[in-house]
Amino acid sequence: MSFTVIIPARLASTRLPNKPLADLGGKPMIVRVAERAAQSGAKRILVATDHRDIYAACEQHGVEVVMTRADHPSGTDRIAEVAATLDLPDDAVVVNVQGDEPLIDPGLIAATAAHIRVDVPMATAAHAIADLPEVFNPNVVKVVLNKDGRAMYFSRAAIPWHRDGFAQSKEALSELHGHEFMPLRHIGLYAYSNHFLQIYPTLTPSPLERIEALEQLRVLWHGHAIAVHVTSVLPEAGVDTQEDLERVRRHFEAPPDSPLVTAISAL
Repeated sequence: MSFTVIIPARLASTRLPNKPLADLGGKPMIVRVAERAAQSGAKRILVATDHRDIYAACEQHGVEVVMTRADHPSGTDRIAEVAATLDLPDDAVVVNVQGDEPLIDPGLIAATAAHIRVDVPMATAAHAIADLPEVFNPNVVKVVLNKDGRAMYFSRAAIPWHRDGFAQSKEALSELHGHEFMPLRHIGLYAYSNHFLQIYPTLTPSPLERIEALEQLRVLWHGHAIAVHVTSVLPEAGVDTQEDLERVRRHFEAPPDSPLVTAISAL
């Protein structure tokens, strides 16, 4: 499977200003993300940004970077602009890796890309939820799948609703493990066929997308399939807050011969 990774990056962040340029062991976060993506086997890795400081940081560290318009409503629209300039064939696979995921599993990127087919123009990832409170946390996006492993719906609500179990017992989640409709947490990693990526910006936003504040519902609303790669490995969380940043910094500041760094290098 040949694929291209495009990493959208904006400097604006309400919770963590200048996040893409935050220092992680001597390199900006956006550079660390690109380095992880490079371990996935991607044919090409690019950063798509609307800010000159991010552009300069990428150039300084040898990361290919492209300037985009500043008025894109989403990261998907931003990478679509870049993909349109690359002269890719319609069946080329493009992966959207978020710019605040410096510890993303490179294998997960490749596995998600591998789900793209002629009849499945978009793919994403998920993993089983282990803690019951996460099922009811609206900041944790859930997804339910059909028998072919394609998304039926994404929601901030608890789906599927274990009618009897959730009402009676805190052990309800463990009872669902191994069941075909067990709760799955959506991972914000996306792959597209280039043909569909160019169509995406023309799709009108859906009512469900506005209600749930979930962009991927636009795709389902318009009748397109989304394949979901279910991983058994709990992914490292991205960086949204100062606490997240300090957690990730500890990874990059660990001694070179520590078990943590050895494990990361082996990915």
